[in-house]
Amino acid sequence: MNNRAQLIQGIHQLLINEGFETSHIYEHSCFDMIARKKALLLMLKILINVDSVNEAHVEEIRGLSNSFLASPILVGLKSKNHLLEEDVVYERHGIPTIGVQTLKNMIMYDEYPEILADRGGYYVQINGNVLKEYREEYSLSLKDLADLAHVSRATMYKYENGKVRANTETAMALEDILNTKITLDIDLFKPYKNDEEIKLKADLSTNDNRVKDLAKLGFGIVSTEKSPFDALAKLNNPKINPNNPLITNLENNRNSKTLKKMAITLKDLSLITLSDSFFIVNNKKIGESLDGIPVVKSWEMKEVGDSAEFLKIVKERRDN
Repeated sequence: MNNRAQLIQGIHQLLINEGFETSHIYEHSCFDMIARKKALLLMLKILINVDSVNEAHVEEIRGLSNSFLASPILVGLKSKNHLLEEDVVYERHGIPTIGVQTLKNMIMYDEYPEILADRGGYYVQINGNVLKEYREEYSLSLKDLADLAHVSRATMYKYENGKVRANTETAMALEDILNTKITLDIDLFKPYKNDEEIKLKADLSTNDNRVKDLAKLGFGIVSTEKSPFDALAKLNNPKINPNNPLITNLENNRNSKTLKKMAITLKDLSLITLSDSFFIVNNKKIGESLDGIPVVKSWEMKEVGDSAEFLKIVKERRDN
């Protein structure tokens, strides 16, 4: 399958068949689709050649995944001229990257990869507790087992304490010696979280007064350039509202046709991410909602006292 559109459609259908709620496909966005199954939220970017991924797109995916507590995954067929190997996890700009069959194995059979491709070769994470348990069961010292596996005692100690990864050859040798599986699966469905790398900022230096007004209410802002919405806002105090509201800051020259298309997108993504969405506009002719999406006027933002009052306005207009 060398057609990217066909590849995206195939993965979209796979997710639906396996019980996921899926968003529309957004081929020209930093992500191609978002999918949810119970508490699991996936943000997927799908390419024929994973080396063609745009670093700026990946940075935006990381920021959105961090905010939504989603699991970002880059899926592809090949790297340069080589097919991606099954059950191997690669990495591109900080995003786990896998082949199509590996994704199918996880989605359809709950089979997760163990091998990580990194500089210098292929590696696995050792289950140190299992390694120690079986080493002691065989009455082997650290040095005994290290000698049998042709590594140093210090390296074996690090394996048992989870301090280093092992190359695949050493892991296979240890499994042969101990006659048991000692490697750990790679949890690609763990939500992306990196507070040090990406923070929601109450950016008061922006030239957009609508963003500035939200920031003054206590919202952190993630501006987007390659997503189907203009920005994402999340309260810095999640106890008030644990959901992640999507916002779109509308330029004045967007016509009604464009706004209605954006409303469809917001409803779609709100449904999948379990988030609220709203418009902030300057146009007096637009009512309090647009195709079911709450509308807040820019001048109303000046009169809102706090985030709770703002969210109450959004809820009332959504319910009405």
